[in-house]
Amino acid sequence: MTQVLPYILLVLVMVLGFWLILHSMYRNEEKKRQFELKRESQKTVSPIRLRAYERLALLLERTTPAHMLVGLDLSNMTVTQLQQQLLQTIRAEFEHNMSQQVYVSDEVWTLVLNARDQMAAFVIGMATQLPPDATAQTYATTLLTAYNSNGQTPSDKALEELRNEAKGLM
Repeated sequence: MTQVLPYILLVLVMVLGFWLILHSMYRNEEKKRQFELKRESQKTVSPIRLRAYERLALLLERTTPAHMLVGLDLSNMTVTQLQQQLLQTIRAEFEHNMSQQVYVSDEVWTLVLNARDQMAAFVIGMATQLPPDATAQTYATTLLTAYNSNGQTPSDKALEELRNEAKGLM
C-alpha cells in the first residue's frame, strides 16, 4: 500500500494540473468569445448611437428661436398664434426624437428634457412680457434678442454634453 501511495499522489497531481490547464483554456476562450460578441455589437450599435447624438443635436438646434422663426410669415400672425406655433414646433421636434433617449446617458437625456422645458418656458415667458397690442414681429425680435443675450443656454449645455459623450464613442 505504501508503495502505491506515491503513484496515486502523482496521478492526482497530474489530473489536477490537467484540469487547471483545461479550465484556464476554457476561461480564455470564453473571454475571447465575449470580446468578439462585444466588438460585433459595437460595430452595429456605435453607428446607431452616433445617429442618435446627431438627431438630438438637430432637435436642440431646431428648437432655438432663430431656427424656429425661419420661414414663418409673421405679418399674418398674432403673438398668441406665433407662441402656439413655436410651442408646437418644440413639441413636434421632441416627439419625433423621443426614442433617441435609449442611446444616450441619463445625464444627457435629462439635459435635453431640461432644454426643451426651458425653451417652452422662455417662449411663454417672453409673450407675457409684451404689451397686449404687440405684433408677432415684435415678439420674434424680443425672443431673438433675449435668447442671444442669455449666454450659455440649456440647449448649449445639452449640446456640449452630447458632443463630449459622442467623442467617447470614437
